[in-house]
Order: sequence, then C-alpha cells, then structure tokens
Amino acid sequence: MDDGGQMHPVEIIPGPDTQRALRDALGCFATGVTLITIESTDGPMGFAANSFAAVSLDPALVLWSPAKSSRRFGHYIAATHYAIHVLSRDDFGLLDRFARDGAGFAGLAFSRNAEGVPVLDQAVARFECRQHATHDGGDHMIIVGEVLRATHRGGAALVFHQGQYGGFNPLG
Repeated sequence: MDDGGQMHPVEIIPGPDTQRALRDALGCFATGVTLITIESTDGPMGFAANSFAAVSLDPALVLWSPAKSSRRFGHYIAATHYAIHVLSRDDFGLLDRFARDGAGFAGLAFSRNAEGVPVLDQAVARFECRQHATHDGGDHMIIVGEVLRATHRGGAALVFHQGQYGGFNPLG
C-alpha cells in the first residue's frame, strides 16, 4: 500500500491460472442487474444478467451476453423475442427465483406482451426486443436486440459490484 491507503495495481495476464484474478478485476466495474425473460418450449423462463448495454439509438439496439455453459443457453439463443427488465433494489428477491433453472414464474404475477414474452411491471425499466444479431464472444454469446418498446418508471436500480448486490448513492 502507498501512503494514501491505496493498494498498488497488480498486473494480470489472462489465462487459465488467472481467471479468478481477472474476474475480480472485472468486478470493479459496477453494473446494473437485469432479468431477461422469454417464452420457451418449456414455458416462461427468466435469466439474471449483468451483461447489458446500450448499443445504438438509431436504430434502437441493446445487447446482453449469456454464458454458453448455461443450461438455458439454447433457449435464449433460439428466442426471437425477449424482454430485458432492469431490476430495482426492491426486486433483489427475484434473483433467487431465477438462479438455477429459470422457472421462477411459478406464483409470480406477470403478463405477456404482443409477442407472447412474459413481462413484469415492477422493473425500473423494460426493453422489449426482437433478436437483431448474435456474435461469438468466447465463452459467451453476444445477443443484440432491436428495441420494439421500452418503459421506465424510475427508482433505485439494483447494482452488482465486486460480487455483492446493493444500490447507487449519488455524490453530493
């Protein structure tokens, strides 16, 4: 440590022996938490993801990146339509519902949009999308969606940072 209490940076060369260190470094970037929903051959399905980003306003495009190792990967890559829900701090409990098999809709109030995708009303924001393109991204697939409709209600978003969930506290 230096005199200011700061740790000196540690250089990481990505490889099999440094995956944990690289994950820790990536975890320094705070992200929002989303729930991606689809209608699959197994019924309504949800997938928690923090790999969401805006791509373009014209046309309106967003992306997210599911892991190829996920048991639900085939369902998500095959889905022509999906909804991305930006979760609020109050939605933290939804993560456990969808953590393992994605069948967290049991007993949960939801509706379906015009394309038949299950949608939740309580999200801070929601982007209803049509799959626009997919790109190989190593051990993940980058899915770009064209935004057909978007809604937002404001509120405190759920944030993921350094392996923990929390919220954003504005400065000043």
